[in-house]
Amino acid sequence: MKKIEAIIRPFKLDDVKIALVNAGIVGMTVLEVRGFGRQKGQTERYRGSEYTVEFLQKLKIEIVVENDQVDMVVEKIISAARTGEIGDGKIFISPVDSVIRIRTSEKDKDAI
Repeated sequence: MKKIEAIIRPFKLDDVKIALVNAGIVGMTVLEVRGFGRQKGQTERYRGSEYTVEFLQKLKIEIVVENDQVDMVVEKIISAARTGEIGDGKIFISPVDSVIRIRTSEKDKDAI
């Protein structure tokens, strides 16, 4: 099993969710996060004063899938989240040793 973590623009969440649900992925966790990368923040104007927002708002989506689903899920996220502009986000993939559903004690594949 693998855990896929995708950092995306907040307004792309619905597109990514629809793409994943249509592909048969039924569970995900979404967190509001802040950070910066190559964008290095943004300069904004409020009541005539200019200021820099160093940490930009993003969303982090976490999904655990079987190994054979990783490439398909990554492609769905990329196609749904891409705008072509700097700041579209990143995808991280890491191994998962075990998953246990608390309610039923099901493990691994059955718990996903």
